[in-house]
Amino acid sequence: MNDLRRAMALLELESRRVLTAVAAGVATLGSALLLAGLSAWLIVRAWEMPPVLDLTVAVVAVRALGISRGLFRYFERLATHETALRGTTSARANLYRRLAEGDPAAAAGLGRGDLLARTGSDVDALGDVVVRALVPIAVAAVLSVAAVVTLAVITPAAGAVLAVALLVAGVLAPWLSARAAATADARADAARTRFTEDAVTVLDHAAELRVAGRLAPLARRARASNVASVRATDRSAVPSAFADAAAPLAVGASVLGSLLIGITVFGSAPDAMSPTTLGVLVLLPLSAFEATSVLPAAAQTLNRARSAAGRIVDLLDRADRPVPRGTAPADGPGRLQAVGLCSGWPDGTVTAPLDLDVPSGSRIAIVGSSGSGKTTALMTLAGLLPPRAGAVTLDGTDLVDVDPDALRRRIGFFAEDAHLFDTSILENLRVARGDIDEDEARTALAAVGLGEWVDGLPDGVHTVLGAGARTVSGGQRRRILLARALLSPAQILLLDEPTEHLDDEAAEQLQRRLLDREAGLVDPDRSVVVVTHRLPCDTAADRVVRVEKNALPAS
Repeated sequence: MNDLRRAMALLELESRRVLTAVAAGVATLGSALLLAGLSAWLIVRAWEMPPVLDLTVAVVAVRALGISRGLFRYFERLATHETALRGTTSARANLYRRLAEGDPAAAAGLGRGDLLARTGSDVDALGDVVVRALVPIAVAAVLSVAAVVTLAVITPAAGAVLAVALLVAGVLAPWLSARAAATADARADAARTRFTEDAVTVLDHAAELRVAGRLAPLARRARASNVASVRATDRSAVPSAFADAAAPLAVGASVLGSLLIGITVFGSAPDAMSPTTLGVLVLLPLSAFEATSVLPAAAQTLNRARSAAGRIVDLLDRADRPVPRGTAPADGPGRLQAVGLCSGWPDGTVTAPLDLDVPSGSRIAIVGSSGSGKTTALMTLAGLLPPRAGAVTLDGTDLVDVDPDALRRRIGFFAEDAHLFDTSILENLRVARGDIDEDEARTALAAVGLGEWVDGLPDGVHTVLGAGARTVSGGQRRRILLARALLSPAQILLLDEPTEHLDDEAAEQLQRRLLDREAGLVDPDRSVVVVTHRLPCDTAADRVVRVEKNALPAS
């Protein structure tokens, strides 16, 4: 519950909006409760055949309550969903802000599917708490008390029976349902996360995986994860069904108990209870249980939200880990040096020491097979991972002493799996720098070989890309990411596999241009460090570092 409270704080819920939603919900079910009681009175009173005018007010009131119930339900839905949507928007903004300002390794240490789940469906689960748990529970509490008090005024025994039945339907059944579903939900979340990771990989790299012969196995693994998720969800529905069955049983027990009590009182002392009162006593509990019918689902929503909150809080704790916060300005020509640098993820393998000197305007290539630690070393050079040993300096100042904002403006790391957003090409390029105009975008895209492609698009640089870059090929995606890097303000560009997924000839040509100061692709005064597992033999690189697994010897 502590994790849930911390995560819910991200929603920044306004008490005024929450109370408005609760008030609309109380008005909705209050109309139903009054409608039941008044209808019972009207039915029994009409059986007594009084003058018609004696029933006119009741008839009009029944119609008014029937209309107001639907109207208040609409207002309640508007208020509840507005509160939830505002909350999830605030939660994502706060989460992104904490990640941006916190430890850079917090997000980098997670798989894409896991990170997307934590910032996507897990945040939605927090929003569901407002719609499916917080407001319904508050409404049920208010209406249950009102119904019990009303029946207790008529006869205390009936009020006691209703109170016990409401506790069974509104407290015991939801608790049992949530407890039984906890394990199944946890398994479903784990399977769903595996499915998301595999599905994202298949959708983003289908062409390359097909060529490598890995598409079918990965698709089968994704399908198996999805099936496991569905089966776990089905298992969690079994206890929910038992909880749902508790509601009609409690209704029956309450109505039967009220009827027996009313008959006993009416039979023993006819003057103590009128027939209309007996009708109200029997029919009123039927509407009282409408408020508790959603509580088993509310309990399961809280259970899922607790699991989601645990993952979100873990991400926040990762971002809030104490990291050195330097204050030194990033002044100077931009000389990046690594001395005895050992790189690695926390609790992971550590690479062999690396000495690397990247003077201003230099061109460096780091070459090695997959798994040799190239990307890890590049992230350490960018200050995204702390060195496991040795040090990295920028113009003689250790990276940990440099102001983080100034460091990001001077050193730019561009990952091979960087995300393309579901927006226009221009806005995807503006991720690197917000003031990029259309001419700059077209120039950069033409420089990386996408000029004709962009010109052939119906909206040019304003063409919207599908989420996850589904509308572009792997090569086009990589060129867009490279254009984003070229447009960034960073003085030192650290590029991770910038030519992956291109054909051999195009990849070699682009690498030659990246590593040649005279090619004009990158300004001569900017430094470029390229990580790749295949490098043409005739590049103009100033230095080539060849690495092996768990070792980074310089050549």
